[in-house]
Amino acid sequence: MDRIVISGGSPLNGIIPIYGAKNSALKLQAAALLSGDPLILENMPDLADTRFMTQLLASLGVEITWIKETRTLRMHAAEIASTIAPYDQVRKMRASFNVLGPLLARVGHATVSLPGGCAIGARPVDLHLKAFEAMGADIVIEQGYVKAAALRGLRGAEIEFPFVSVGATEHTMLAAVLAQGDTVLKNAAREPEIADLADCLNAMGARVEGAGTSEIRIKGVTSLKGTKHPVVADRIETGTYALAAATAGGDVLLTGARAEHLGALIDVMKAAGVEVKTEDRGLRIKRDASKRLRPVDFETEPFPGFPTDLQAQTMAMLCFADGQSRISRNHFRESLHARARACASWRADRRAWQRSCGHGR
Repeated sequence: MDRIVISGGSPLNGIIPIYGAKNSALKLQAAALLSGDPLILENMPDLADTRFMTQLLASLGVEITWIKETRTLRMHAAEIASTIAPYDQVRKMRASFNVLGPLLARVGHATVSLPGGCAIGARPVDLHLKAFEAMGADIVIEQGYVKAAALRGLRGAEIEFPFVSVGATEHTMLAAVLAQGDTVLKNAAREPEIADLADCLNAMGARVEGAGTSEIRIKGVTSLKGTKHPVVADRIETGTYALAAATAGGDVLLTGARAEHLGALIDVMKAAGVEVKTEDRGLRIKRDASKRLRPVDFETEPFPGFPTDLQAQTMAMLCFADGQSRISRNHFRESLHARARACASWRADRRAWQRSCGHGR
């Protein structure tokens, strides 16, 4: 597509179904590797990323059946045919790296490309690897690949993340459900997608408690079964459509939307003068386009705060406000500093461990 032509000036009216959250669907797809029984996901988003993940899973031996008319994906990992995820596949999408934990937990070993190839610093996964090491995995990084082994099985551990990381929280959960003993994740991310992953894992027979809070407790089990699970509605998709209706005016019903996942956004929209109502079918957004919006000040934060992925859309809406709005986005600066400290500490620990084993002499 060379260009997009938009003819504005009209309010938006109608009904829009909200698809499953991509960020949840990708981790749920990785969960299929944990069981020899079929995992069926409903309300699956048909996106380039989810298609890439099915291709990777198929290369590992997962039987894939995707009924796109009903948004249903069936994955059956009866046997793991390969434990190698090559760079050509992982480079397409960073979430592909999340097959490492399930393979390590179920088979005891895996070789997975770093998302950025040899440049570990460019797309860091240090918290993921440090968590697996805490659970007893031996990890070696060679030529851009992570080679991990826990031939006697992973062991439960107490893991405190130095900063909130959604990806590290989810990936550690995927490995810990089949670990021996109890695992405690402290300073865990609290996003709805994490609770969705926990709900699916528990339906498969896992024992996960506390998902959606800063402390998650996991009691390891010896095996998991198959299940059918609907992917939670995408809150960013919901918010984007809601803000479009609020900006242009009109009356839009977002079916399947979950108001409890967008409390901070709804507060901002209501403060700006937008009518937001929860109904049985979802979320209704109404605004009289002839009336000016009110200015609002807010800042982006990790969940349950205002999502940074909705900042740009909200800025567009507030361009129509009668006055000045102020938006602050500073939590990333703090997390970057924490990540730099954690990454330096992890690398120092690895160098010390390698010297003690006689490596690098």
